[in-house]
Amino acid sequence: MADQQTSKETTSNDEIDLGQLFNMIGNGFNRLFRWFLRIFLYFKKNLLILLAFAVVGALIALGLNQIVTEKLKIEVIVKPNLESKGYLYDVVNEIDANIKANDTTFFRKIGLNIPNLKGYAITINQALDKTSSGDDLEYLELLEKFQDNGLVSDIIRTEILNKSSLDHKITISFKEADKGEEFSRKVMQYINSNNYYIELIKINLENAQERIKQDQALLVQMDEIITRYSDKMASSESQFTEQRIILDSEKQLDIAELFELKNNLIRDIERKKLELQERKDAISIINFGEPQAIQKSFFGKKIVLLPLILISIFFLIDIIKYLNKKAEEIPE
Repeated sequence: MADQQTSKETTSNDEIDLGQLFNMIGNGFNRLFRWFLRIFLYFKKNLLILLAFAVVGALIALGLNQIVTEKLKIEVIVKPNLESKGYLYDVVNEIDANIKANDTTFFRKIGLNIPNLKGYAITINQALDKTSSGDDLEYLELLEKFQDNGLVSDIIRTEILNKSSLDHKITISFKEADKGEEFSRKVMQYINSNNYYIELIKINLENAQERIKQDQALLVQMDEIITRYSDKMASSESQFTEQRIILDSEKQLDIAELFELKNNLIRDIERKKLELQERKDAISIINFGEPQAIQKSFFGKKIVLLPLILISIFFLIDIIKYLNKKAEEIPE
């Protein structure tokens, strides 16, 4: 009898606990519903005020958008030659400092008569990254076999410098399109007016022309070796069981490697001819862009920012009023 009574009391207690739990859950949902209801009533009460702030903010943003003068920019893609990257960044920073200081004397010296430099700016950053292809890597590995030759070592150095070079973008901003374009061209002329690099470019072009002559002479020698080898192979095939040549230095050279080196020297001649055309200045201009409008990030894309700021200020004032009211209800 005692066990049955204990069991009934336990069951009754469990039912009471479950009932309390369901009541708590119900009360929680009721509070949540009342909270959403209060928010709904709050927005309903202040709907006209919020709409008024949104409209006023949008009108202010549009008005500022019309007032602010439109700025233009020209983007110039350049490539430093002869390890002139450091010079490029230094000279751009020099020009930028003179713009900020409104140093009209400096700009008169480079042919720009601008009484007020307000609105002009110049920046530079990295634009494109060139990576070597698999074929270029194989080419360098092949040239490494002939590193005892001073000419080939110079070719390897040139190839590494070419493949590790980066293009850079100079951005010049201004207000007037006609003056801005002239400003940009004069600035680029000034950048390439460094006497040290002018002499260096001159020497580099002379070296490239000499390289072409040496490569062509080396190709003639290779053709003679290949011709003699072919004639000897044709006259006494039984004496040659391997495709190898023994040079004066007693080193054996694979005929396939010789053909490969010949082809790559031809390619080097082609590149040197391109270099004669491309490397005429310390800073090569890859692309000189046309004037284009600068996107207005604050008054353009983010035109909703001002309405949101006004509405947030309204909410903040309402919260402060509510907290102040609750603070006054607390007994001292």
